[in-house]
Amino acid sequence: MIELSDHPTTSDPAAFAGADHPLRQLTRAQAFGEPWTEHDALRVQKIFDERAAAWSEDHVDPIKAAPVDDALDRGRVPLDGAWLEVGSGTGAGARVLAPRVTRLVCTDLSEQMLLHAPDLAPRVRADASALPFADYHFNAILVINMLLFPSEIDRLLRSDGVLVWVNTLGDQTPIHLPPADVLGALPGQWSGITARAGTGFWLTARRRF
Repeated sequence: MIELSDHPTTSDPAAFAGADHPLRQLTRAQAFGEPWTEHDALRVQKIFDERAAAWSEDHVDPIKAAPVDDALDRGRVPLDGAWLEVGSGTGAGARVLAPRVTRLVCTDLSEQMLLHAPDLAPRVRADASALPFADYHFNAILVINMLLFPSEIDRLLRSDGVLVWVNTLGDQTPIHLPPADVLGALPGQWSGITARAGTGFWLTARRRF
């Protein structure tokens, strides 16, 4: 894995979520093979439905956008082709991607999150463990502060496709995996580029051939 220098916007996040945070535990369990159940889906949907109105006002700012912008600038990602954002929430990622990429689709499990998101790209309510798209359909997939479903990422990305993984509060993000664990969770062999920006970090991951 290649580690780039910190972006000039980089600062340390305030203490927020530790290793015992329930969503942190769920993130690790799901990424490394625990089954995703209907109970899990309903639990996560409820959490984010309840936060949608507030997040549409206070979760969109330059510091949170910085890791996405930096990944697009330095992560060797294709700006043309088809992009998917998984767990798109109230649109923080779409606000960065929509002006810069050719085609974008956004998905989220939470209907309320999608209703509070701007109309910048098609929005699809879907469970990220079984997304309604054809195999190898996307050139790039953006995941911000979102659970990792490794088999779906592997299924949906084209052979030369790129996963962009972002934690906007770094290791203080409740839904957090460090770059090495993301690469280790994905099926097969993957390489990555990572850097810190804003209060978080980004990783771009590609299959090795």
